This record gives sequence, structure tokens and C-alpha cells, in this order.
Amino acid sequence: MPQGKPESVPDDGLTTRQRRTLPITAVHTGPGKGKSTAAFGMALRAWNQGWPVGVFQFVKSAKWKVGEENALRVLGASGEGGTVAWHKMGEGWSWVQRNADMVESSEDAAKEGWEQVKRDLAAETYRFYVLDEFTYPMHWGWVDVEEVVAVLKDRPGNQHVVITGRYAKEPLTDLADLVTEMTKVKHPMDAGRKGQRGIEW
Repeated sequence: MPQGKPESVPDDGLTTRQRRTLPITAVHTGPGKGKSTAAFGMALRAWNQGWPVGVFQFVKSAKWKVGEENALRVLGASGEGGTVAWHKMGEGWSWVQRNADMVESSEDAAKEGWEQVKRDLAAETYRFYVLDEFTYPMHWGWVDVEEVVAVLKDRPGNQHVVITGRYAKEPLTDLADLVTEMTKVKHPMDAGRKGQRGIEW
């Protein structure tokens, strides 16, 4: 794609403008670092366009405070770009009221999160979605990949969706418009170094 120009133009009856504004499904997968980071970079661009952004974190603990969360929450509340809603599975999801002693399995929580994503897609709640580490519930069989593909394929409006995580299944990558595989060439952990502030979070 020299200079950002497509290598070929499909005979799909669409104008260049129509094709350019089609909703994107993106998948960031592979064993390398940077899948979520790249997705949050896309979310920053969406925020800058004034689009409502919805982030759904399917695996990370509620106690894990990522820098992107704080930054995007502040930006979303600034009134300068789009709004930002951030949901974590580890918190039991923010839209469900529970008793303090109620504990549910990770599988149930992942299914619950996917049901909310489906509702939001149907209602066109957000213009840009980050489904962070959503490949894992599909990999583990908690969420049916064929259902995910069908829902994403039939979503209304102009809603962009980026999904992150290792082990992206073939039906998902076949559907996606953009698939990036992060590969590891070298990592500090190879030398026994753990994650550090400002780099991993």
C-alpha cells in the first residue's frame, strides 16, 4: 500500500467515499506485546473525532490500573472530544447491581459482558468499541465465535470494533477488515525483568 493507496479497487458498486466510511472490524492478536496498547491508540483517535467510545476489558482484574484507562477517562470527561465509558469484567461490570457477597465465575462474567456488548451494538450506543482480550473467552469456549461473527457482521450503523488478545479464531480473522499479528522478537522478561511503570501500565 504505497502512500496509503489501495493496491486494488473492488467492483462493489460503491463510491470511493462510501467505501472509505465503511465500519471497520479490527483484530490485534499474536504473542507479542502491544495489542491493547494499539487498540487504545485507535480509541484516542476516535475520541478526537468526537465519537462515543466504549471499552470492555474481558480478562484484566479490576485491581489492575492501566494508564490508558485513566487517560481516556480524563479525556472523556473533558468535553473536548467524545465520551468514554470503561467497563471491567473484574468489577462485575458496571451496569449490574449486586450484593457484596455475590461471586460469579469468570465464564459467567464474560458471557454477561458479551450480552451487554450485543445490546450496545444493537442500540448503537458507541461509535468505537474496544473489546480488550475478548479473544480469550472465545478461545476457552465461553463465548461462541460464530455468534460473535454473526453479530459483528450484522451490526447496524457505522460502529467500529477492535478486538485484542492471543489465539484469535479463524472465523473472526476471516470477518475482520484489519488483522495485525504482534510477534515477539525480544522482550525484557527474557532477561528476567518484570513489567515496570510507564511501560506496562
